[in-house]
Amino acid sequence: MKLFKAALLAAALAMPFAPLAAKAETPPNILVVAQNIDDIVAIDPAEAYEFSSGEYVTQVYDRLVQYEAEDLSKLSPGLAEKWTADEAAKTITFTLREGVKFHSGNPLRGEDVVYSLTRVVKLNKAPAFILTQLGWTADNIADMVKADGNTVTIKFTGDFSSAFVLNVLAARPGSIIDAETVKSNEKDGDFGNAWLNANSAGTGPFKLRTYRAGEMLTLDANPDYFKGAPAVKSVIIRHVAESATQQLLLQSGDVDMAKNLTPDQIAGLKDITVETYPQAAVHFLSLNQKAEALQPEAVWEAARYLVDYKGMTDSFLKGQMNVHQAFWPKGFPGSYDENPYSYNPEKAKQILADAGIKTPIKVTLDVINSAPFTDIAQSLQASFAKGGIEFEILPGTGGQVITKYRARTHQGMLLYWGPDFMDPDSNAHAFAFNEDNSDEKYQSTTTWRNAWAVPKELNDETKAALAEPDQNKRNEMYVDLQKKVQAKSPIIVMFQAELQIAMSPKVHGYVNGALPDFVFYRTVKKD
Repeated sequence: MKLFKAALLAAALAMPFAPLAAKAETPPNILVVAQNIDDIVAIDPAEAYEFSSGEYVTQVYDRLVQYEAEDLSKLSPGLAEKWTADEAAKTITFTLREGVKFHSGNPLRGEDVVYSLTRVVKLNKAPAFILTQLGWTADNIADMVKADGNTVTIKFTGDFSSAFVLNVLAARPGSIIDAETVKSNEKDGDFGNAWLNANSAGTGPFKLRTYRAGEMLTLDANPDYFKGAPAVKSVIIRHVAESATQQLLLQSGDVDMAKNLTPDQIAGLKDITVETYPQAAVHFLSLNQKAEALQPEAVWEAARYLVDYKGMTDSFLKGQMNVHQAFWPKGFPGSYDENPYSYNPEKAKQILADAGIKTPIKVTLDVINSAPFTDIAQSLQASFAKGGIEFEILPGTGGQVITKYRARTHQGMLLYWGPDFMDPDSNAHAFAFNEDNSDEKYQSTTTWRNAWAVPKELNDETKAALAEPDQNKRNEMYVDLQKKVQAKSPIIVMFQAELQIAMSPKVHGYVNGALPDFVFYRTVKKD
């Protein structure tokens, strides 16, 4: 504990502190967070595609339009103070705020917006598809995004409305970076990607002081932030994989906030504030269709009856997950909230027997090596064995598991998915769409990563829902898609997350929305 404290203070701002009391205490102007952040693969906003990296990007960067801590229910002006849409011409014209500066001191310009969006498309990292769905390519992006002084004009193609486009631009890859600073740090045509994975160049309420993968993120407040300087001077996010260690650090006063405690640990806390935040993430078990044994549809159906949904949510997942078996989160417009499947190993065995499938079926199951994933994996291992499917659990860090998933080299995979932006199409494209299943056509979707060649009917319906102008009819189409994917897909959605965060009673104003992109430290105050 003392070694942790020493490292923590060394990473903080250099300033004198009073002698420590018997119970440790973090500095009054520094927020210290214990969190498992080993899922981070990249922090460049053009590449960052993990939950923890999404939280980071929101602290450091702004978008033209964005969801704000003060009201997460509506899209608000960000770096653009206003905009006008021409639906017929498929054009949106943005007027940038005056007086906004990057952390370097460079002023925000239209050229920064053009460069930021262009580099996402040309780098073509994991989240690039969010922008390229607007019809943007490396060849045409110069014609689609243009700047004239303080005005930026964005064009799009495709059968969707400007409202959809605004939600796309509010997503993580829509973050605006300091073009001059990043250009000066480019190497071998990488658009500054290597540099931005160790440094920051945003306008946001915080700037990056230090990032050490699998260890720590340290953020310093931006005193010139256009919405006002954060109340705390620094945020230290310490990677602590073990929930028991997080609990000890919180109770001893070495951290202000613990983000990955189990329900039992939450229940045992004293003199600690616990807040519950509904989350958009859905947790699922997926079966890679490159594995021959997992290709029969009977295996998919049987698997749905081998998950002990209630047993898990009534015990070790209590307060962390609710049973939810559709790909769009409950509580969002267009969600389907029926849960027709329950644990029934006898029915599962009968389904496999009727299909002539011999058991046992042996499957490797990749899982992130931390709670609650390892606990879910062990439950699945026990419940699936009763139906004739035997899991060999392969634990790994978040980065290792996600990298393997993207390479399609797994068999079974236990993971989670959150919308990339606040529109049902974000999840529909991830769970119900895959028109090109070839290995060389990488797509950041669960369908492609599990090598599922989605039936033409679902592909067509996904595209039709995206184009539908009537919102009520559009929601009905997404409900229908969820029913079909729920009934016949190698991706078994099991739960929707709830997030319980424990924090010192001295901490106030923390905002944690349904997406990792909606985590805000700029509103936090400490007594």
